[in-house]
Amino acid sequence: MNDVLPVLAVDIERRVFNAADGTVLEAVRDLHFSLPPNSFTCIVGPSGCGKTTTLRLILGLDRDFDGQVKRRDDATVAAVFQEPRLLPWRTVEQNVRLALPPFRMACDLDALFVALGLDGHKGFFPAELSLGLARRVALARAFALEPGLLLLDEPFVSLDEATAERLRNLLLELWRARPTTALMVTHNAREAAMLADRIIVFSARPARLIDSIVLDTAREHRTESDIQRVVARLRPVVDETD
Repeated sequence: MNDVLPVLAVDIERRVFNAADGTVLEAVRDLHFSLPPNSFTCIVGPSGCGKTTTLRLILGLDRDFDGQVKRRDDATVAAVFQEPRLLPWRTVEQNVRLALPPFRMACDLDALFVALGLDGHKGFFPAELSLGLARRVALARAFALEPGLLLLDEPFVSLDEATAERLRNLLLELWRARPTTALMVTHNAREAAMLADRIIVFSARPARLIDSIVLDTAREHRTESDIQRVVARLRPVVDETD
């Protein structure tokens, strides 16, 4: 049955880049993991280790690698990037609806806008939004697709901590109400400890899977001590530099 199959299976043997000076940069090596349905997984690793490269490979934006990435056939894919990537000449609502397939273009998105606190901003243009609101629009655009696989590349980076915390909570509320399989890249250990069912830990470049942390305690029952234990385990990795 489809429900017992992984939504995503990653088997990347190697991804290398040829630099302009002729040197070869190995970005990813021997990376193997899978995501069960409706799970929330975070990828954590040192800066520049290959996390975003891995997401690009999964999305099919980069196909020049050894190995394979398999997605379940019925899993629509949506992505949220570090920058909101909104069209400046389109309103909030138009930006969200542009991502929809033609047969869903007129669907009712009011509940989604309300959930993200955007119901009063649907007619605004991106230049009229704060960065935090623009990030909410990016989340709305992704969830409007009702994806089977949601990929997030540090969606709350460069926000002040208070705003980022509000958006993490909003993301969790959306994910609980509209379950999907999520894979999120983050450099923030606390963010991973708060959001994830499982944390995949990457080494310094080339990215390899060096640890997998399963968070058994339900999110609503995680104490500050629980979160800090995970943060302490991740700190040597996220503090590492290339």
